[in-house]
Amino acid sequence: MGSGRWRGHPRGHRLGRPFGRLWAAYGTSALGTWLAFGAFPLIAVRVLHAGPAEVAALSSAGAAAGAVAAVPLGPWAESRRKRPVLVAMDLLRCAALLTIPAAFALGALTFLQLLLVSVVVATADITFRAASGAYLKTLLPAGDLLAANARLESTAWTTTIAGPPLGGALTGLLGPVATVVADAASYLLSALAIRATGGHEPPPRRPETGRPRARDLLEGWRFVLADAGLRPLLFNAALFNGLVMATSPLLAVLMLGPLGFEPWQYGLAFAAPSIGGLLGSRLARPLVTRYGQHRVLTVSGTLRALWSVGLAFVGPGTGGLLLVTGVEFGLILCCGVFNPVCATYRLERTPSGRVTRTLSAWAVTTKAATALLTALWGVLGTFLGARPALALAGVLLLATPLLLPRRPPPAPDPARGRAHGFKGGTAGRT
Repeated sequence: MGSGRWRGHPRGHRLGRPFGRLWAAYGTSALGTWLAFGAFPLIAVRVLHAGPAEVAALSSAGAAAGAVAAVPLGPWAESRRKRPVLVAMDLLRCAALLTIPAAFALGALTFLQLLLVSVVVATADITFRAASGAYLKTLLPAGDLLAANARLESTAWTTTIAGPPLGGALTGLLGPVATVVADAASYLLSALAIRATGGHEPPPRRPETGRPRARDLLEGWRFVLADAGLRPLLFNAALFNGLVMATSPLLAVLMLGPLGFEPWQYGLAFAAPSIGGLLGSRLARPLVTRYGQHRVLTVSGTLRALWSVGLAFVGPGTGGLLLVTGVEFGLILCCGVFNPVCATYRLERTPSGRVTRTLSAWAVTTKAATALLTALWGVLGTFLGARPALALAGVLLLATPLLLPRRPPPAPDPARGRAHGFKGGTAGRT
């Protein structure tokens, strides 16, 4: 496979069969993930009779440990062809998840096993996302990256809408372990689709020493922090994502507790607004065409920060439900525009031989920040109350646009991608 457009595919909005298979793989695994949404906590509570502290540890500790474990995998994946890495990560997640129904059938399932599987899945997920960005850059020329990322974003929100209700129905019929089996199957299908993309992937750049060095573990962060465009975006993403996710448990406590909402109402308030993400992802490409990448990035990044403060004013009844739904719709609509533009911007500013390490460092940073802020806001919610903690997060989110690039940074220097001890073939166009 070359760095330009695949031969035999017309120009325009068609991105070629290899991307189509990668897209199908992404959609399949994303649907499986949402089918199994909440399965681990349900298994912990209903099967293992775990308490609140153990359930919280399953979510936060698993994600944090996965982020740490993924750090050395960035340099490892950078020096290898990306398609085999993607297939390996899918098969690893499939195998890890299948140990749960196997242990359940044998009556040997333990909380420790759930925690270890969550760490393995989180580690493989970070590595897969980082390698998939590098692989996407080999499949398509720079001019098609935004269209591709918009389609992936659209698929993400579509599966968000469809997955949890289907998963809930499957859980009701067969139990939460069945959704874990479905999730494992989705990774197997994803691996088969990626394997079927075919073509010849360009050889990756390899360390001059023949193997990754210890300093390569931090190379992704060095590159991002030295780039005038990526540095503020990383800080913005870490703070924004962390604060938004940190408010989710508090809002759940408030809505399902004192405000008296039913679980189906709570689920509806977050499932229905995902339509906004589908709409936003469809708008991203025409908006960039008309107004330019930097303007859309900063405006959508600013608008997405304005909504969450409204959650502090949620009340009971229909009015409160409509308020949460409206706030979430506006937030997700802006994120639907911002996310594919930001993903494309990152790929364009990152040399092909550094994409995997850069995206791995990015994912590790945002996941670690989310785990830290979620734990911190849990403490604040305990001492201040859910509503004041929600208000504080909303006010801090209003400041996150200050971390966006204020003006278009200079174009990245191509020499930066060649000055860090890597040699060999290019991994695609920059």
